[in-house]
Amino acid sequence: MIPRFFCSQPMIVGRILELPHEVAHHALRVLRLRLGDAIVLFDGSGGEYRASLQDVGRRARVQIETFEAVDRESPLAVTLAQALPAGDKMDWVIQKAVELGVSAVLPLITERSVVRLTGERADKRAAHLRGVARSACEQCGRTVVPSVEAITSLSVFLAAGVPAGVLRLVLSPRSGCKLASLTPPQQGVALLVGPEGGWSEAELAAIRACGWRELTLGPRVLRSDTAGLAGLAALQACWGDF
Repeated sequence: MIPRFFCSQPMIVGRILELPHEVAHHALRVLRLRLGDAIVLFDGSGGEYRASLQDVGRRARVQIETFEAVDRESPLAVTLAQALPAGDKMDWVIQKAVELGVSAVLPLITERSVVRLTGERADKRAAHLRGVARSACEQCGRTVVPSVEAITSLSVFLAAGVPAGVLRLVLSPRSGCKLASLTPPQQGVALLVGPEGGWSEAELAAIRACGWRELTLGPRVLRSDTAGLAGLAALQACWGDF
C-alpha cells in the first residue's frame, strides 16, 4: 500500500509542498521513504492527492501530482456517544470506530465513569483523541476525518439533543428490542453507550425521557469498549455499507 498522511496545508495539483514536521518525520525516519517514492495526502475534507517525494534532505518536499475525488464514507451517518472507559481504552475505541465508518464521536462523563476529566485535562485528552482519529483515517483509507467532540457530561449531551430525524438508540442488555425489528432511519443514527458500571436508574430515566430507544445486542453483557463497536458493526451490516 502507498503510505497515506493527513496534511492540513493547502494542496494544489502541480505545486511543490513542504510537508509538516510530524508528517516528514514519519515518512522519512519511520517508514524510511526515499526520493521519488509515492505517497497519498488528504486534508480530511474529502478526496486525496497523489504525490511523490522530491526532497528528502533537511526539509521534505513533495510534488502534488493528481487529485482523486474518492469517497469511502458509509451512506449511514452514525454518531457514537461513548462513556469514557478506563485507561487508554478510548484510544482503541476511536481507532476501531473510525475503521467501522463512524461519523462523529462524543466522549461522555457519566455517573459511574471511572475516568473523570475536566478543564485543561479534558481538552488535552480530546485533542489526543482527535489525533488518534486522524491516524486511523491514514491507515484505513478514509478521506473524511470524523469529528471527536469535547468531553462532556451525559446531562449536557442530553440537553443539547440530536437533530430531528436521527434514530436515537441506547444500548441496554435488559432491552427486548433488537436491531432487526427497527425501521431503517432517514437521517442517521445516534448510538449511546454507557460506562463499565452501567447506567444508573436516574440516568436511564433521563435518557428515556429524551426519547432514546433501548436496544439489545444479544443475551450476553458486553464491555463498554466492546459494545459501541459491536453496535457500529451491526448498524453497518443492516443499513450501511457492509
